Amino acid sequence: SQAKDWQQDPESLNQLMTRNKFNDPLFDMAVQVYTDYQRGLNYRNAVDFSDLVRLAQRVLKSDPEYLSHLHYRWPYILEDEAQDSSQIQQDILESLVGTTGNWVRVGDPNQAIYETFTTASPKHLIDFLQYPNVTPRDLANSGRSSHSIIDLANYLIDWTRKDHPNPELQDALSLPHIQPTDAGDPQPNPPDKPNSIYIYRSKLSSDQEIEQVVKSLNKWLPDHPEQTVAVLAPIGAHGEKIVEALKQEDIPVVEMLKSSESTRATARIFEKILLYLADPSKQVKLAAAFWEIYKTKFETPEEKAFYEKLQSALKACANLEDYLYLQPGKDWLQNEAAGFVSAEGIVLLAEFREQVRKWHKATLLPVDQMLLTLAQELFTRPADLALSHKLALLLEFNARIHPENQLAEFAEELGEIAGNRRKFMGFSDDDTGFNPEDHKGEVFVSTYHKAKGLEWDRVYLLSVNNYDFPSAEAGDNYIGEKWYIKDHLNLEAEVLSKLESLVKNDVTGLELEAGVATQAARIEYSSERLRLLYVGITRAREELIITWNSGRKGDSRMALALSALAAYQEGKNAAA
Repeated sequence: SQAKDWQQDPESLNQLMTRNKFNDPLFDMAVQVYTDYQRGLNYRNAVDFSDLVRLAQRVLKSDPEYLSHLHYRWPYILEDEAQDSSQIQQDILESLVGTTGNWVRVGDPNQAIYETFTTASPKHLIDFLQYPNVTPRDLANSGRSSHSIIDLANYLIDWTRKDHPNPELQDALSLPHIQPTDAGDPQPNPPDKPNSIYIYRSKLSSDQEIEQVVKSLNKWLPDHPEQTVAVLAPIGAHGEKIVEALKQEDIPVVEMLKSSESTRATARIFEKILLYLADPSKQVKLAAAFWEIYKTKFETPEEKAFYEKLQSALKACANLEDYLYLQPGKDWLQNEAAGFVSAEGIVLLAEFREQVRKWHKATLLPVDQMLLTLAQELFTRPADLALSHKLALLLEFNARIHPENQLAEFAEELGEIAGNRRKFMGFSDDDTGFNPEDHKGEVFVSTYHKAKGLEWDRVYLLSVNNYDFPSAEAGDNYIGEKWYIKDHLNLEAEVLSKLESLVKNDVTGLELEAGVATQAARIEYSSERLRLLYVGITRAREELIITWNSGRKGDSRMALALSALAAYQEGKNAAA
């Protein structure tokens, strides 16, 4: 991705290596992987996302007449989240703006939290502000949070800039401070609550931390049914444990981890249908498919009992042929089910029978076409139909790679999504436009990254330790460094450093010894995690609870930044 961001294909990299007489086994391996990857795309007549961006820029450079047309079409350009732009995205916008266009870039460098796993970098926006023809404007006012939470976020900025013990991290956060809105503003700050911020200093294991949060929510939720609340974790795996613990306590939960619940529900319906069609004589599998389709139809306990009875009836059908394909004198629905299923239930099971017959006919189609056929029978909402098409494409790709796969294997593929074991974005409101206000009285669980741009009345920030939020101190560990690599080198950082030096013709950079890039990556990662903590704090409107845990091995410490925040907040509370 980084090579494509700098408009370098494998051939051009090989030429640069030859010209600079540069030979590095690790870099050679990376270029070979890149070469094989591009060959695979070309073989499939495909492009990836980085190619789409790269080729768009190539069109703008190679076709001045087309670019002139775009200048005329878009005389003004407004770019949002500009702190997350990459070099090539900025180049494209510069081309579209031209020399006479108007370009408004809106962004907050303090919210640049994608740098370490994408090609985005806040330095592009920061450098842009220094251009001679650019007029900067500070938009410091925010009505999202209470004064106390704004004060805590501002203190994190000040502590980082003035008191962080590592000078290389003191520019991780920048001014201006957040300012509350003025009196009479249409979006006023929430009322400030005494003791609205709580930072838990005590050492907890990961499980104990989750127990404390669940206990707190059990106490808080009954008294605040009309408020919103979120629990944010640094990684999805920790979030999944939180979801499981909340569900065990029957606490209503909505989560946005690898996929949304609505996406998983759709995938689960298809999974159960395919499992049945792979073994069409098993009444238990047909009953499971029935339940997945109809379980969203009921709202009351009585309605739930009605559908459960129909599911039980299907499980009790000894021979499914007597239900699905009428034989003289052998209509199970009329002869047997009618004795213990209501007339309304008989009608519904008769309708379901017609649906299942269509499923059987659809098995003659390729798996992707079969899925689309099923979708037309099952769904009417555009979001569900669009998601069905996306799932069909996934199975079509799987069928090309593994032509020996049968329905059971395709069902297993869908089960990975249904079980939240694979990242898969759908088209529901939760995927594309999640609104916390639609989930009052429910606990939202997500990663810090996915919470960006959202806000809740009460927010829990978990796992603020020196592993998830390092400060480049002795003893800190980093997610990009593996214990089994000599000297704990960050191999990705080492390769990307050589790539940058090669592209920029920096001979000195090519000759740097191993470990220099790893150290630079530690600073970059620690800087981003300070910004991630800042983003987490500013998700809260009124109440904020921050905890930390001792990590998987029990040797993690309270994050340095959190220790400073705790001391500040304790001093503030004592003064009050």
